[in-house]
Amino acid sequence: MKYLPGESDGGLFGGNSNWRGPVWMPVNYLLIENLRRFHQFYGDKLKIECPTGSGTMLTLDEIADELSRRLINIFRRDADGRRPVFGQYGKFQSDPNFKDHILFHEYFHGDNGRGCGASHQTGWTGLVANLINQLVAEQRVAHAPLVRAEQGKPATVSH
Repeated sequence: MKYLPGESDGGLFGGNSNWRGPVWMPVNYLLIENLRRFHQFYGDKLKIECPTGSGTMLTLDEIADELSRRLINIFRRDADGRRPVFGQYGKFQSDPNFKDHILFHEYFHGDNGRGCGASHQTGWTGLVANLINQLVAEQRVAHAPLVRAEQGKPATVSH
């Protein structure tokens, strides 16, 4: 089988109707949660190269943070003000009526983060809010969205 970064091109997975792509939020979320659990057991003694080939050794907790940031960045504006989730769809990227209304897609393109499949999957893609909350709670928000909290009110994510 060849690597497909987005939509399926064959019927093995039911075509696009059943394809979950390489970036599927439930699997990524479970991976992050379990990396954190394994870190509780192994602690800072166990380090793994991340990303592969970089020479950088990270604890399992640090790898969970990195994966969380990568998932969060699918929804954040980049240096050019574009959100990867919107891909090349200009209306969603720049139209004031659409650009701040983020869609929670079924899965995401593995190379560029573009949302694929159904665009109303708040049941599982909404888990990204938990990832943001975890990073904020641990004050490990480098490259994560800016968080503002007013006295007596919960923190909100700004984009």
